[in-house]
Amino acid sequence: MVNPDIFNEVPLFSLLDHDERNVLAKQVSIREFKKGQTIFKAGDPGGLAYIVQKGLIHVSIEDVNKETIVVDVADDGGIVGASSLLAGESHQTTAVAMEDTIAIEVDRNDITALLSAKPMAGLDMLTIVEKHLRAAHELMRTRASRNPNEEIEENETFGERVADNVAKFGGSWTFVILFGVILLTYTFINSRLPHPWDPYPFILLNLFLSMLAAIQAPVIMMSQNRQDAKDRVRSELDYRVNLKAEVEIEDMLQRMGKIEEMLNEVLPDARGEAE
Repeated sequence: MVNPDIFNEVPLFSLLDHDERNVLAKQVSIREFKKGQTIFKAGDPGGLAYIVQKGLIHVSIEDVNKETIVVDVADDGGIVGASSLLAGESHQTTAVAMEDTIAIEVDRNDITALLSAKPMAGLDMLTIVEKHLRAAHELMRTRASRNPNEEIEENETFGERVADNVAKFGGSWTFVILFGVILLTYTFINSRLPHPWDPYPFILLNLFLSMLAAIQAPVIMMSQNRQDAKDRVRSELDYRVNLKAEVEIEDMLQRMGKIEEMLNEVLPDARGEAE
């Protein structure tokens, strides 16, 4: 039998009185995990949750890019696998003991007995699920709200920065006004000098303008290609936001449905016993 006081630190069981904690303490079992040991992994059958009595557990998922992301950290009094326990579905995350850990194993039969004795504990379950969903939503927001400009700038070369600056300056009113002043000054001087270096029709000026256009055009095209790359990153991020939002909403609805089914099964029995 585990120490019933451990349930005082678990929000899921905060409404239980002393006698009910004793009953639950007799039903659950103790598990020990070594540092680095996998407690459960994504795809494993559900129906079990673990309350950390002593130690540390990291819960992680693998995103579409095959990157491992830590979504929850459970220390003393924390609980992992609650969503899978309540829904009765396979685990969607992986839990690994980051140090030698002692945990209390809780299964669905324990929860059924708990709800029979204390139906209002179902509200605590909903609270736990909501906290996990909020954490997932926050993770989704931070992972999907990356700035494409910052990501591209981190890997840009000196030549790409020059291309962006040239395109930025060449598409500004400063360039248009400055270039217009230079052209007017050039043509005015060559029209007034007795012996101009570039008389009308300003063949040398046309040569300079052609050379400038030949250099400026590919530089601007390089900048446009970088803009296309930024647009592709934005499109990818939008897709990830939509995909994760769809998955999270569907998962939330399934979990809520499972919890409602469990409460509907337990509450009539609890009312009958009360009468």
